Amino acid sequence: MTAPQRVDMPTPHVSERPAHHIPGLPMLLLGLLLVAGGVYDLVVGALWGIAALVVALLILIGLNSVAPGEARVVQLLGKYTGTIRTPGLRWVNPFSRRVRISTRIRNHETETAKVNDLDGNPIEMAAVVVWQVEDTAKARFEVDDFVAFVAIQSETAVRHIAGNYPYDAHGEGQLSLRDNADEITAKLSAEIATRVAAAGVKVIESRITRLSYAPEIAQVMLQRQQAGAVVAARQRIVEGAVGMVEMALARLAEHDVVELDEERRATMVSNLLVVLCGDRGTQPVVNAGSLYQ
Repeated sequence: MTAPQRVDMPTPHVSERPAHHIPGLPMLLLGLLLVAGGVYDLVVGALWGIAALVVALLILIGLNSVAPGEARVVQLLGKYTGTIRTPGLRWVNPFSRRVRISTRIRNHETETAKVNDLDGNPIEMAAVVVWQVEDTAKARFEVDDFVAFVAIQSETAVRHIAGNYPYDAHGEGQLSLRDNADEITAKLSAEIATRVAAAGVKVIESRITRLSYAPEIAQVMLQRQQAGAVVAARQRIVEGAVGMVEMALARLAEHDVVELDEERRATMVSNLLVVLCGDRGTQPVVNAGSLYQ
């Protein structure tokens, strides 16, 4: 079995750090007071009212409302200066640019991927990925669109995992997509996490939501699974029947019920196996003569 390849992503050039910010409510009140004072001064003819209005405008521009479950990435003249995660009304440098990034938990369900498994059989597989932005700076600056990046990398990981394992196991200790869902899911989560770590994204969980043979071979594979189930069931029946025959012969010999030679013993074993292993009801035959007639 081919081992999943290690994914090497570029080393991030920036990481999240707190931005310098102060409570916004006092700044809001100061800005409103300056607006009121500036308007009053203009009405009475005082020229410095224009300056008051300009200062008030800068103060109001620097206000930011941060809701729970989101953050603000702050840039000043193109340079990353930090991230605001504190909920509420905050104030930062009015000349900075603030970009909202959601830090809520999200779900992404991949498209159903049609890919060949390790045995070359075409299968269809899809998964759902639960993820969250952990580093807003990486999510903003390391990739163009972190949402699209997560979607593409998740689908790539699903295809890669599906191609590295067989749909059904063919030997003891071999992992398969159908029989080892927990192990395969853990490997899928680890690979997706490695792929999206450069974008500041944390994978919380991933689960396979669809796993089946492709329609063109589904009927043939179903017949093969049914044949395997019949063989396994017959094997259990034969094992049980042999045990019952051994027990019957041992009990007969132990209690001296009847003494059988080798030929009659073989005939009795054959009859018991036919009765126990047959898939149809048996028709009893009453022997009205002796044991050998």
